[in-house]
Amino acid sequence: MNIVKNKKMIKIMINKSTERHPVPILGIDYKVKIIYKNIRITELDIEGKIIKISLPNKYKKINNNEILDLAIEKMYEQIAKVEIERAMEKYRIKLGIAPEEYEIKKINTLGKCEENKITIHPEIVKYNRKIIDYVVLHQYCHLKYKTHSKRFFDMLEKYNPDYKKCEIALLNI
Repeated sequence: MNIVKNKKMIKIMINKSTERHPVPILGIDYKVKIIYKNIRITELDIEGKIIKISLPNKYKKINNNEILDLAIEKMYEQIAKVEIERAMEKYRIKLGIAPEEYEIKKINTLGKCEENKITIHPEIVKYNRKIIDYVVLHQYCHLKYKTHSKRFFDMLEKYNPDYKKCEIALLNI
């Protein structure tokens, strides 16, 4: 009896160490499953709603939370390159203006605009595309209006009539 209970406990502990809480991507929660393989570098693959992270066998016996955090961070950066470029291009065409430059970088907010340069946090890809588009548009509006003036909000509403819903969604997160 004790051996059976111990086996069950060991299986539960193994499953807890190889699966993580949901990781949001574009507003959808994904489970993370860790697979140990005879490989040299970490691999990441998404199948359905599961992110499979393959780690080299040498990491089996150590705490791999830092490695997982780094892999997820790198994944967010790669997705952000595509999604932010998509949103930037969308508003370049719609508004006929563009920042002097933009970057994807960890900052204290999801986005900022200073000196005609837009900076977007890579973890913005946790949210759906409506939120991503809203944050990028918000920064584009700051290219023209530096403060949250009435004209700033008029411009924001012209290009995103549902912007208040996006703001409320961000406040509730």
